[in-house]
Amino acid sequence: MRLRAFVVVFQSMKDSEIPEAYRRLREVVKPWQLPVVVDLARHGATPYEILIASLLSARTLDTTTKVVAPRLFALANTPQKMIELDEKQIVRTINAVTFPEPKARQILALSQILIDQYNGLVPNDLEKLDELPGVGRKIANLVITQAFNTPGICVDIHVHRITNRWGYVHTKTPDQTEIALREKLPRQYWIETNGLLVAFGQNLCRPTSPKCSICPIYEFCERIGVTSHR
Repeated sequence: MRLRAFVVVFQSMKDSEIPEAYRRLREVVKPWQLPVVVDLARHGATPYEILIASLLSARTLDTTTKVVAPRLFALANTPQKMIELDEKQIVRTINAVTFPEPKARQILALSQILIDQYNGLVPNDLEKLDELPGVGRKIANLVITQAFNTPGICVDIHVHRITNRWGYVHTKTPDQTEIALREKLPRQYWIETNGLLVAFGQNLCRPTSPKCSICPIYEFCERIGVTSHR
């Protein structure tokens, strides 16, 4: 991309600018690697595999999850098969992710709950998913959007940081950001928001020294909190 000088007055992103901003974001992220769970979903992963991969990916680099998740699924890709594994075997298999021991316990616990309460199926219900061990609001939203194509807003650090940087929301926590976006962002953009902004945040709209000079939506952004940029 060609470097450009800043010649506009920055402002908070307006509702009317969202369609054009998202159109540009879809174009700019095309060359970049998709978040691992989004990539798994596009390649036909089951709801259970998406749920487990989402749990494994928490606080773990996508490059690691991309290797570990298929390794675990080669051993067990259903709740019924998973509970047949020994906890230590799961830990050894997923050892490269962060917190492998707690995650192994959570995987076994939620697999048993799925068998006992949901006939071995992953529920397409945000609140029910939120109650599963180790899941929480972010992962629950990620699962309903990627496993079931159900509208939800998965707010991770990138979504929280970038939408506040735009000035589109003014929130202090990811949970507050989810609530604000549910109230403000048109429903048609909910499902794609996480995938777009994770790729955008990892490659261009970095936490420190973002590449504002080549940002395709720079004229819509208030750059809240940006003290230096490239």
